[in-house]
This record gives sequence, C-alpha cells and structure tokens, in this order.
Amino acid sequence: MLEVKNIQTYYGNIQAIKGISLEISEGEIITLIGANGAGKTTTLMSISGIVPPKFGDILFMGEPLQELSPNQIVALGISQVPEGRRIFPYLTVMENLDMGAFLRNDTDEIQKDLEYIFDLFPILAERRHQSGGTLSGGEQQMLAVARALMARPRLLLLDEPSLGLAPLIVKQIFKIIRKINQENKTTIFLVEQNANLALQVAHRGYVMENGRITLSDTSQNLLANEDVKKAYLGI
Repeated sequence: MLEVKNIQTYYGNIQAIKGISLEISEGEIITLIGANGAGKTTTLMSISGIVPPKFGDILFMGEPLQELSPNQIVALGISQVPEGRRIFPYLTVMENLDMGAFLRNDTDEIQKDLEYIFDLFPILAERRHQSGGTLSGGEQQMLAVARALMARPRLLLLDEPSLGLAPLIVKQIFKIIRKINQENKTTIFLVEQNANLALQVAHRGYVMENGRITLSDTSQNLLANEDVKKAYLGI
C-alpha cells in the first residue's frame, strides 16, 4: 500500500531523515520506534506532505506523493493524527469532527461514520457540544483520532498517541487502535515511544536511530531481540 524509497528530508540545512526505506501492506499495523529526535515524526510529516522529502520517492497505491499538497494526500486516503493531538480547542467536538470530513460530500456516509465514531468513543457523543479545549487529555486524543477517521482514511498515521496520558487511558487508546484495524480494515502506521505497547499491537516494526532505519522485523521478533530490550523496553 505504501512504499517509502530512500527518502532524505531536511529542515533547512539540517538533515533529519538520511535515506530510509520501508513498506506497509494493506491491513497491517506497522510501528516505528526509536528515541526522541530519531526522525520518527519527520517520517510521518514526509508521508503526509507537511515536510516533503528533498530526495527519494513515496508511493501510495503506486501513486507518487512527494509532489502533492497535504490536502491532496488526505483526499487520496491518508490521514494523520499529529503528536500533541492538535485539535481545534475553540471549536466544539462536533465542529472538530466536521473538519475531519471537510473534503467529503457524501452526506449519508458521513452520518454513518459519525455514528460509528460515537459508538467507538461514547464520551465524544456525550460531549459533542463541548469545546475541544475543555476536554481531558485522553478525550482530546480520542477526538484527534476520531477527527482523522472522519476523512475515512485507508491509511491512518498515528504520532505518539500515548504521549502525556495516564496508563489506563493509554490501554484504552491502544485497544481502540486494534479495533479500528480489525473492524474497519484500516491500515495503521504507528509512531510511538512506548515501544512495548506499540510492538504488542503491531504486526511488524521498524527501529529508527539518528534518521536511519537500523532494524526491521516482526513485532514478536523485535520484542525478543536483546538490543531492542535493552534500548527500548527497559529490560
């Protein structure tokens, strides 16, 4: 579904991504783990067109993405849930969800997706008229995921969904991630510092260090890998 080929991405003169390649097949949950500053977020930003790579290719369903604008990439079927949630704090929950469906005009299907989201996140249904900024951190994360789902993506990019959340809420979020993948057949690319949880939910994983992919394997094998245990699992 997604093919990243030897991309190099820069912020000004600083090279953040140093020639990485990876593949994601339809229906998979893939995780990218690594330390802070490794280039994980920049990888997602490159795919979604926010920080396009200077060199290399990104193909989605065989179509090159690097010349497209972020809104064109969303229209193709890729949605990103950014690090830190980035909901619209002064808009209501409903208005945030409407923004997720901004590029769509299939009213009946939008209503079906809204019903599905309120089933998935009942608290958002209860708080639909409440301003996004008044929600708790966990509720805002749910809203950020829900907003992305309203675009009906084929590929969902998740950036640090556990960041700053209580352990109980984190478990709930990861349970929902698995549910979205299984029920909706939505392919998920998960960037996450909580490597243990990420590898438990994912089918395969990539390890990133200093802008490079240093290891890739099944999640089971990465969980058993001694280097991964020492560096990322605290074992």
